[in-house]
Amino acid sequence: MNFIRSRFSIGNFIGRKDRPVTETWSHRGMCNKPQEVKAEPLPADPAQEPRPAFRVPGYRPSNLDKKMLLWSGRFKTADQIPELVSFEMIDAARNKVRVKACYVMMAATLGACLVMVFLGKRAVGRNESLTSQNMEKKAKWREDIQREKDAAAAVLSEKAQ
Repeated sequence: MNFIRSRFSIGNFIGRKDRPVTETWSHRGMCNKPQEVKAEPLPADPAQEPRPAFRVPGYRPSNLDKKMLLWSGRFKTADQIPELVSFEMIDAARNKVRVKACYVMMAATLGACLVMVFLGKRAVGRNESLTSQNMEKKAKWREDIQREKDAAAAVLSEKAQ
């Protein structure tokens, strides 16, 4: 399929040598903007305030968003949070909370690793290991199975007599 497309595009390119260069460029996707005429700006209505074009309209934060704004340190109390907040502010607060949560998880993981190392060293001091624990557990299971077999054989021998 790509071979066919390339053949068509090469054929179109080779077959149109009679066109002017500017048309060839626009055909190939080059930028060919016409000159813009600057129009005089219309007078603004005095009743409307000009709003910056780069700002997103306000966003009404939910309760979770308000908590994130507080946890991120953007506001000190919930009363200070305005009714409409920009999406960029909420997004920045979410990112800060996300990073703080990652730090907490890293610290918890590191703490759990240190606790496991400590407990492992204590177990080595008592000559305990997973292998010995597994062998003891399996020996206990074998004894239980043997007792059940002996009890079943005793019941069968009583019935036979």
